[in-house]
Amino acid sequence: MHIRNRVKELRARHDWTQSQLADKVGVTRQTIASIEKGDYVPSLLLGLLICNAFELPMEVVFQLNGGEEHS
Repeated sequence: MHIRNRVKELRARHDWTQSQLADKVGVTRQTIASIEKGDYVPSLLLGLLICNAFELPMEVVFQLNGGEEHS
């Protein structure tokens, strides 16, 4: 099981560069790139900051992928 995210898609919808999103949440552009590629799972705090930047709830930006579905 791993965490899938929509950061790249949502960033594009806002017409933000990786650097612009990074500045908004206080990380480097490389961190945003790693999250978008799925190479890095952000901490809860960083995940919440990203969601806050997009003004969306956590479950819209990040989803569990794989394993059994939970209802």
